[in-house]
Amino acid sequence: MPEQGERRIVLVRHAKAVPKDVTEDFERALSDRGCHDAPQAGSWLERSGFAVDLALCSSARRARQTWQLMLSRLSRPPPTLYQARLYEAEAHDLLSAVAEAAAEVTGLVLVGHNPALHEVAVSLCGGGPKKLVQRLGTAFPTSAVAVLTVEGGWEDVAPGAARLVAFWAPGDD
Repeated sequence: MPEQGERRIVLVRHAKAVPKDVTEDFERALSDRGCHDAPQAGSWLERSGFAVDLALCSSARRARQTWQLMLSRLSRPPPTLYQARLYEAEAHDLLSAVAEAAAEVTGLVLVGHNPALHEVAVSLCGGGPKKLVQRLGTAFPTSAVAVLTVEGGWEDVAPGAARLVAFWAPGDD
């Protein structure tokens, strides 16, 4: 039986990438703006105090680059699993990946892509400060970070079960 308590889910949309016509989508690198914004997202996560002990990251180049630039700003970087299934994933695929986290993991970061990442964030969000929830519902820009909490184990992560506790996007500092 998994340990109960609060679980933290940190959702990160990859940073801005080069245009789609430059190379194959999976191999798209970060743009100059993305290379600037991703470390800022890492700095915000470090300052926020929202610790994570496992990272799941899409294996697409732009997601890997985003997470590596964020990691450089974390004083206690978590182990990272790069997963091809998170590339071109649908919302239910992302929720399945979260549900598979081990019971001892209390903070999980998921680095992925829209539209699924935004759909998961909005779907999970059953509460939180009204302005944050409204802002999250409007958009999930590149390099944005949403922090949600769920009471119970990873099996309790379901639509409406989470509380949005923070939302950051480039320009918020």
